[in-house]
Amino acid sequence: ACGSGGMLLEAVHYVNSSGGDERTLKLYGQEKNLTTSSIARINLFLHGIQDFQIIRGDTLRNPSFHEGDQLSQFDIVIANPPFSLKNWGQEHWSHDPFGRNIAGTPPKSNGDYAWVQHMISSMAPVTGRMAIVLPHGALFRGGAEGKIRKKLIENDMLEAVIGLGPNLFYGTGISACILVFRAKKDESKKNKVLFIDGSEQFQKGRNQNFFLQEHADNVLDWYEKYEDMEDVSKLVDIKEIEENEFNLNISRYVRKKLVVEEIDLEETFRELNQAYDEFLESEEKMKSLLKEVGVL
Repeated sequence: ACGSGGMLLEAVHYVNSSGGDERTLKLYGQEKNLTTSSIARINLFLHGIQDFQIIRGDTLRNPSFHEGDQLSQFDIVIANPPFSLKNWGQEHWSHDPFGRNIAGTPPKSNGDYAWVQHMISSMAPVTGRMAIVLPHGALFRGGAEGKIRKKLIENDMLEAVIGLGPNLFYGTGISACILVFRAKKDESKKNKVLFIDGSEQFQKGRNQNFFLQEHADNVLDWYEKYEDMEDVSKLVDIKEIEENEFNLNISRYVRKKLVVEEIDLEETFRELNQAYDEFLESEEKMKSLLKEVGVL
């Protein structure tokens, strides 16, 4: 699900802009679509990236990066997989040879938590961290997904839930979210999850909204602070999430202040009277015009 390699390139750009050396990076990606996987290879090559491996294949049915029945493990795992994928390969999952069903088997009609579990299983045991873009429904859907979500939260690898604005992605107008997992949380973050409401972080466009660098910087700043911030973030104990039946809906935890607009009654009545006077004037003009044409 690496697509045309855009997220991999952004990772390289981030390392460079942060004072790092891209030559220390090794990039890996798997993409099911033949054309798209070819574009990803060309894209990385044309941007001067040398140490990469892009393989065409079905990540959920046949992961390409493994040794025997052991998945390869990486320091950073990122993806924006297809939302709510149907017929994703559930028939193989209950007896997955790579042991990716760490929290259960997702429903046949929705592969969101198959991607999540594949990516968690691909994290290095100490340094590994992972971020995945999902539809908001993944935060609160019940059934098999609810049970998987419960187990993942209890395992205390979920570090943050970040809500994004609407209509940011091609092909869907729905709002999305980012789930951030870490193989080994810092001591200060254990048994806690940070919820971030980034739903207002976008620039409105005609057919699509845009998540600009300034919006990304805001969300990153809130994530790095990892604390309560009025109207935007809330640090929540896992116990509270359990009390909410492991529902991760952001609005349950980040409650925005209700802004009550003060109304100037005197000014409001003045505007109302003015509008009424204008209505009466228009009515008189209409009657006069109708008389002239012989209707009245």
